[in-house]
Amino acid sequence: MSSDAPSVLLDLDGTLIDSLPGIEASVRAAFRTLGHELDPSLDMAALIGPPTEVTMQLLLAPFGDDRVAEAVAIYRADYGRTGIYDSHPYPGIAQALAAMKQSGARLYLATSKRRDFARRILDHLDLAALFDGIHGAEEGRDLDHKPELIADVIAQHTLAPDRCVMVGDRRYDVIGAHANRMRAIGVLWGYGTRKELDSAGADDLVAEPAGLPAAVLAMTASGRDR
Repeated sequence: MSSDAPSVLLDLDGTLIDSLPGIEASVRAAFRTLGHELDPSLDMAALIGPPTEVTMQLLLAPFGDDRVAEAVAIYRADYGRTGIYDSHPYPGIAQALAAMKQSGARLYLATSKRRDFARRILDHLDLAALFDGIHGAEEGRDLDHKPELIADVIAQHTLAPDRCVMVGDRRYDVIGAHANRMRAIGVLWGYGTRKELDSAGADDLVAEPAGLPAAVLAMTASGRDR
């Protein structure tokens, strides 16, 4: 593959897969273990995107509970047993990834989810083989936030930011991309909103997976010509 091939960094939750059922079930199980019952009407989708520690801190605050590390550990244990398998690709995502790959693009997963969880999910859904690299949070490394994670992907694979694009459904993906001089495409089928992505400065918005390959290739081609 040409060293000038475009590179596409992709978020996981809300971009490639609908993982809400498994995440919500494991979060609620963790809180029950800690002696709390979360409001059944809580919109958990709005909390998907930030690092798990940030989400747990927000959810624990109303209970006056600061056991963030314990909540994260309980959640991850439950998620690793059951929740990890309660997700599915959005319709058309597998085809969109295959089309980008066939066009010559290199695909890299860039998720705030733990890297081992992300790999297990992609293996389970038969999507792992499409990726040139799978990157996520790792114990002992400061990769929970998108700016640092994207910078690490760039460094590991010697990528040129103007030949890359980040694809995600939340403002964190856009902010992380722009912090690394990379453009970002926001997707409208995930957990973020058009308003959120517009406010973050997304360089383009895509309404459905079928439109993603053309949007990505157009953006990376214009990046090369700038």
